[in-house]
Amino acid sequence: MRLAIGDIHGCLTSLEVMLDLVQPSAEDLVVTLGDYVDRGPDSKGVVDRLLEFKKRHNFVHLMGNHEIQMIRALETQQDRERFLSGLCGGQDTLDSYGGNFEDVPEDHWEFMSSAALYHELEDFILVHAGVEEGVALDAQDQETYYYQRFHSQRAHVSGKTVICGHTIQGDVPTDLGYAICLDTCAYGGGWLTALDVDTGKIWQTNERGESRRMHRDDLATM
Repeated sequence: MRLAIGDIHGCLTSLEVMLDLVQPSAEDLVVTLGDYVDRGPDSKGVVDRLLEFKKRHNFVHLMGNHEIQMIRALETQQDRERFLSGLCGGQDTLDSYGGNFEDVPEDHWEFMSSAALYHELEDFILVHAGVEEGVALDAQDQETYYYQRFHSQRAHVSGKTVICGHTIQGDVPTDLGYAICLDTCAYGGGWLTALDVDTGKIWQTNERGESRRMHRDDLATM
């Protein structure tokens, strides 16, 4: 199995229920698409859980715009103010650690700073926000990986299907054929979504501990 998991945003319950539901083996590939922190109730718990998961699984974590904003908040006053504004929800993240940047453990900073920009498979490009269609994958403007909106995504020149998050959809993912968006707003009363890219199976979980299943083929009728 090769599993992509959308934006988690501090939703530890949704993540725990998802991992219990799917039960990936040590050989399965699990790729999280970024945005582990901000807005949800337990950003620290999410990173703790993923660090523990990484010890025993084939795990790739991608950089989301909320991770890069948190990293940049250490660099300039302007970036710090932006991170702590209601726009980003950074104070919710710091509160989960104890209230201050100094409360964030070093291994959590390392987790965020070591996140990959994208992960390429034979038929898929996994990335947080998207890629510019006519530019080689390794030649993209780095901000595109973090910030491109799904409505701007076009078929990539490689012919590979783009799997991303970042742009909130409705209750279910959006599948354009050449691109799929898995951000279904886990933090805002919606769902955390995971997709098995090989079989098309989709799992969704939420902060109420609920879960449901569907298939990529079902999305065309929703």
